[in-house]
Amino acid sequence: MFEESDWIWAGLAERDWREAFESHPRIGQQHAGGATAQSLSWSSVEQRAAMSGIAPGDSVRLALAERNRQYEERFGRIFMVCAAGKSAAEILALLDARMSNTAADELLEAAEQQRQITQLRLRRWLGVE
Repeated sequence: MFEESDWIWAGLAERDWREAFESHPRIGQQHAGGATAQSLSWSSVEQRAAMSGIAPGDSVRLALAERNRQYEERFGRIFMVCAAGKSAAEILALLDARMSNTAADELLEAAEQQRQITQLRLRRWLGVE
């Protein structure tokens, strides 16, 4: 099933990838436009460790919000990252590094991050984490 999921994901059109991206909340936020309740719940779990212990006015949280805004302005979509197991500082460093990507390279990287998220969620759904 995991291999089939990867194969299907790789064969989708860019518009399908973008639709999937729209169902994710921004890092540090709880809401997304097209997300189901289950998807939002899993996003919350995946982001919880990264954002734990970071107060609303913390410099890393503020920097993430600003870089997310810059990313969206540059690439026209939210920053996609598989947040599981990453700290907020690590996510911020990834966001900063990916700002220098070309639009085409960044689309592929965002798609790869979504693939990783899908794999993680399939494992969670099947109880094989």
